[in-house]
Amino acid sequence: MKSLAELAELREKMKSSVNMRQDASDDTRVVVGMATCGIAAGARPVLAAFVDEVAKRKLQGVMVTQTGCIGICKYEPVVEVYVPGEEKVTYVLMDPEKAAKVVAEHLVNGRVVTEYTIGAVQQQEHK
Repeated sequence: MKSLAELAELREKMKSSVNMRQDASDDTRVVVGMATCGIAAGARPVLAAFVDEVAKRKLQGVMVTQTGCIGICKYEPVVEVYVPGEEKVTYVLMDPEKAAKVVAEHLVNGRVVTEYTIGAVQQQEHK
């Protein structure tokens, strides 16, 4: 059985997680592909890393969500970042460390981490 303090802490953590999922059209959205192929490739820890980093930094206006198949299975785990007024950015072959860097660089500082994007990875494959 959990103590009252542990339950209160868990409640606050869950409340901030729920707040991140509330829909607002002017929010930045981080969408993690969580279909079978994504999960098999490690999308669960990637999703958790995004949620943890956004909560740890207390980022406002950032919604972390999950979706089904994005359609590019060979590049899983896939994360799409939608910033209002900007073009969608698709990050591929993600892991928790890359997720932390995307939060720091893209979400906090507004700089796309180009080496993790699908275009950069495809260029590397054709060399």
